[in-house]
Amino acid sequence: MLKRRQWLQGLMVLAALPSLGRAEALVAKASKPLRILFLGGTGFLGPQQVEYALARGHRVTLFNRGKNAPGLYGDRVEVLLGDRDGKVGAGLSALQGRRRWDVVIDNSGYIPRHVRDSVELLGDRVGRYLFVSTVAVYERSAGAVFDESSKLRPAPVPETEIVTDETYGPLKAECDRIVQATLGPRATIVRPTYIFGPGDDTDRFTYWLDRVARGGEVLVPPDPQVELQWVDVRDLCPWIVDLTERDQAGIFNAAGPAKPVTWGLVLRQLTQLSPRPVRFTPATAEVLLETGISLPLVRVSNLRGGGSVHFASSAAQAAGLEYRPLAETAAATLAWWRAQPAERRAQAEGWPTAAQEAQALRLLQRQPA
Repeated sequence: MLKRRQWLQGLMVLAALPSLGRAEALVAKASKPLRILFLGGTGFLGPQQVEYALARGHRVTLFNRGKNAPGLYGDRVEVLLGDRDGKVGAGLSALQGRRRWDVVIDNSGYIPRHVRDSVELLGDRVGRYLFVSTVAVYERSAGAVFDESSKLRPAPVPETEIVTDETYGPLKAECDRIVQATLGPRATIVRPTYIFGPGDDTDRFTYWLDRVARGGEVLVPPDPQVELQWVDVRDLCPWIVDLTERDQAGIFNAAGPAKPVTWGLVLRQLTQLSPRPVRFTPATAEVLLETGISLPLVRVSNLRGGGSVHFASSAAQAAGLEYRPLAETAAATLAWWRAQPAERRAQAEGWPTAAQEAQALRLLQRQPA
């Protein structure tokens, strides 16, 4: 029997997907069907990629533990069970042998040892290896604007395999380097920023949609002029498959929109979701600290007076990545969120409580103008 959390995750994933018939009707078949191996395939990104690949006529194999939404795709995909950690259970044994794939799409590489084992095992038996990295790999002390040639963060010292807010970027940076060094021109690296859209299980952008839609006085980030960048999962994932179809090498920041926008502009656009008047009150670092609030998507550097960082995405746009309007992303994501079971919505993580927000707003009212 599925555990309750796994059952909720399964419902979340299924609700985020278009029907197969609709996808097949809208997506043209690829000129050359590929054999695609997904490492992962049942999280936030995987279903959007897999459904698009199937609609394009590709033959899909998934390698995962079979614990998250098992049976999600029925008999339309092949599933190989194992673990990215070669020391756990059967490890990578299901991928051993002489079998070849045209493409590997690696969505689940977070630990350098795991990624190294995968690329060394599959390297001679795959045409293109696409690694989903992150803009968190960049060394932030190097400046405020980052392109694909910007310096990466060093691996954690001392060495660790525990993923935390502090180690996530350095660990992914080392994974990124391993893929490039091992596979050379057969590697494609995609570095997304925040990923929004239906099925988002991080609960970050969803918080702002839900909170602004309820109206009233809303506690917002301290500086409305700070830039916010994102990519819709429904733009990112088909484009990732398109890159592999073109056998396109390179490194790409997937960070939209096409023109920079600020937090202030984003929040003003989100007011269109609310039937009630909305009033924004900027927080201060002191009030957030006193109330214990961590506002979703707000970087710590912004609370300390740091300005915006910008991830240049001209290379990705030149390679075909397009960014849909914020209004479309917001409306679709809010509709998906409202369709989730009440139990799932009650489990939203990292959201300020109503009591915390009310306390913060009272404290801000007492501060001298």
